[in-house]
Amino acid sequence: MKFADLHLHTFYSDGTYSPEELAARASRAGFAAISLTDHDTLEGCPATAEACKTAGIEFIPGTELTAEIDDHEIHLLGYGIDASHTELSRQMAKFQHVRQDRIREMVARLNRLNIPLQAEDVFTLANCRSPGRPHVGRALVAAGFCSGIDEAFERFLKKHRPAWVPKYKMSVSQAIQLIHDAGGLAVLAHPGLSRIDDYLPLLAGGGLDGLECFHSQHSATQTERYQLLARQYHLLITGGSDCHGRSRGKPTLGSVRLPMEFVDLLKDRWELLKGSPERTQSIEVSPPA
Repeated sequence: MKFADLHLHTFYSDGTYSPEELAARASRAGFAAISLTDHDTLEGCPATAEACKTAGIEFIPGTELTAEIDDHEIHLLGYGIDASHTELSRQMAKFQHVRQDRIREMVARLNRLNIPLQAEDVFTLANCRSPGRPHVGRALVAAGFCSGIDEAFERFLKKHRPAWVPKYKMSVSQAIQLIHDAGGLAVLAHPGLSRIDDYLPLLAGGGLDGLECFHSQHSATQTERYQLLARQYHLLITGGSDCHGRSRGKPTLGSVRLPMEFVDLLKDRWELLKGSPERTQSIEVSPPA
């Protein structure tokens, strides 16, 4: 039986693997297909596609966007999107600029705590256009202010800790529309972490294409539950490890093995809907009953 991992990150956002290392590790793990879903960028997709071609692995271009629904943060995975799409490129440049400003604000808050970290040190370490909290954590460790990245998050960077800064989030309607306009499919990432099950009917009616049922932080019970919900709302079933390399803890590549039958269904849906007009309906947000 063949398997895929459709949720992976490289050093083009907050992962630690290069595209070549990611493809090599995926090959050693026996995967038939992978998708790169770096945050707010498609920059790593060409190199990953080439590395996958060399390794004999099918590659699906993707990205991960942050959105919100009724003040709940969610992440959307966009699959099969066109990297040359003008509006997508414009929006991603905006998201990257906001990410860089967020790093500067985190560092400013650390400075007010008498932690003399410099924003440029974080940007040099990140060496990408889409920096995130893990880069600040690694910079804190590299400068000797924390013993490890887990300590950095626990002391400073987790939500509501002293250096935490909220993310910029577009509305879920905007995010789904952006993915669709760029020719892609919109999938809700790790719903077990988002905890917005009551909103699934609203999202499904508003153009959501799929649900990431298989995830490294989903229990077996959650995986089964989300497969049932996906079928109930006629959503695609996807899955991935959400591997960030060695960024925090052990690498998770290989921990989730999505059967290729689900990848084939995703590709079939993409082909069916490619070029179809008016795929996204407006999502009117109101608290679930």
